[in-house]
Amino acid sequence: MDRSAPSELVIRQRLRALDKNLPAAAKGNVEALHQARVASRRMREALPLVSTGSRGRRLQRQIRKITRALGPVRDLDVALQILDEIEEAGETSRSAVGRLRQAVSRERASLYSEMKRRLDDFNLDRLRKRTLSAARRAADEGERRDPKRVARAFQRAANRAERLRAAIEGATGIYLPDRLHDVRIAIKKLRYSLELARELGGTRVARGRQSGANSPRAAAGRIRTLKNTQDLLGRMRDLEVLIARTRAVQGAPGAPNLKTSGELDRLVRRLENECRQLHGHYMSSRQTLLSICEHAISAANARSSADAA
Repeated sequence: MDRSAPSELVIRQRLRALDKNLPAAAKGNVEALHQARVASRRMREALPLVSTGSRGRRLQRQIRKITRALGPVRDLDVALQILDEIEEAGETSRSAVGRLRQAVSRERASLYSEMKRRLDDFNLDRLRKRTLSAARRAADEGERRDPKRVARAFQRAANRAERLRAAIEGATGIYLPDRLHDVRIAIKKLRYSLELARELGGTRVARGRQSGANSPRAAAGRIRTLKNTQDLLGRMRDLEVLIARTRAVQGAPGAPNLKTSGELDRLVRRLENECRQLHGHYMSSRQTLLSICEHAISAANARSSADAA
């Protein structure tokens, strides 16, 4: 492939990640399932830059089907990993952890069957052909490094930054799990869009001589900060989901006896304490996140002004 056609390159990279991980994900491999889900999200971020209109929307819907099929099982895989961590640390009753693990494992088995059915019905070969065709057409539309497409990528990142800024302001300083979840989603979308803008803009090579806030190292640092905060808020969300499942086990028919129920209460308190600690770390990162938003917006404006000159 001609490496000077970055729009085709980014699509090929994301397709390779799907090709590599989706078959193993369909067999239940935990890490492959996670990587396939990430690849599908990165593909959804890249597609609008190479395929628009009804054709682009159809491709987006196809990729979204993969993301949604994998999501529920991935969430339960994370819940089971957290339970393993808690049990290994000896922080709560093994019987309480075992009771909860049993309920989560049953739910995962049920959801896995549905996930496998949906993935088996999915035609990955057809998606690959259509997506590559769209990428090739995009690469042939203009110059070998299309400045308009790069500007669109930076503007898309700026739009994501605006949404993240609004989500941060909406979350305020109070512990509000749903609003913090909105912040996490906005961070993730900004991170993927900045990665894409970097790849399409060739900043790793063409802009290698830049320094300060516009250097490749600084850009990589901003993306790393977004990923770390996304992981922190993701952990918080996973703990909240596990708390809800613990309460469901306590209130279900055939509920545990008083002793086990008390142990589950202690488990909930342990999870809640970690949530509060994570929220404190998030609060200390808010200003850095807002600075990243400002930089993304300024970078898009600078790119737009340079193209207009």
